[in-house]
Amino acid sequence: MVSRANDWLKQALRDLEHAKRSLELGYYEWACFASQQAAKKAVKALFQKLNIEIWGHSVSRLLQSLSDEHKPPEKLIDEAKELDRHYIPTRYPNFHPEGAPMDYYVEEDARRAIKNMEEILKFCKGKIL
Repeated sequence: MVSRANDWLKQALRDLEHAKRSLELGYYEWACFASQQAAKKAVKALFQKLNIEIWGHSVSRLLQSLSDEHKPPEKLIDEAKELDRHYIPTRYPNFHPEGAPMDYYVEEDARRAIKNMEEILKFCKGKIL
């Protein structure tokens, strides 16, 4: 299998920039979703570097699937769980009892999601580069 780790990492960085721009524009739900996507792609980059084919959307489950040699600290997995909570509710109005996703996300949510994503990215980059 040809490693696409750098491609996944490159897109993770692009998604992180999207998250930061969404934060600046006040699109907090999109900042949260882009952070989750960026983290997922960073973790998938790590799996690519390890020559392991992996599927899934849960960042925390992906991190937990790593071998003990590569597994992150529990704190990072908890941060990934927080990001995982942004996968569906950030995009679909029918997740909430009423209102659109944009009505449920605030600046602090976006800042925290970006911070969590950056921690996961730092961990993955440290294992890839």
